[in-house]
Amino acid sequence: MNGRGASSVWHRLAQPEDHRGLMWDRFPAVDSTRWAVCGRSWDAVAITPMALGVRALAALRIIPERGYPVLADHLRNRLYVLVPPGTGSAAAGIEGVRVLSDGHQLLVPASERGTLVAHWINPPRSTSPPLVRADHLADHLADQLNALANAEPEEPS
Repeated sequence: MNGRGASSVWHRLAQPEDHRGLMWDRFPAVDSTRWAVCGRSWDAVAITPMALGVRALAALRIIPERGYPVLADHLRNRLYVLVPPGTGSAAAGIEGVRVLSDGHQLLVPASERGTLVAHWINPPRSTSPPLVRADHLADHLADQLNALANAEPEEPS
């Protein structure tokens, strides 16, 4: 899959389908989420805004079908990328990034349905899913921020 293909896939995955939004509105989120302890099986890199994280994943050319776990909080416009435990600190200090490791918990979907604040945009596909390398994610997040900072401002219409 080329970079453009990966980009469009990640951007599409990050947008909840209309029927999912209606379901979240109509049905209470009873038993749809649970707290998961960070720092044991994985760390979570929280990226705000979500679009920044999506662009970084696309630049990494990570193929969603492999089952890399990526979670969205649509209410806060935040993306959570799961990385190997103890490595999330590689992304610490990057603008818009917060690292959740030992001592933190993350709200995750307990069912396929998920909620507005805990929705797998790419659910883990196995008991031992592949995790994104935190140092590679950090490099691509920094690159994306630099590209945004160096972009020429748009002319007002």
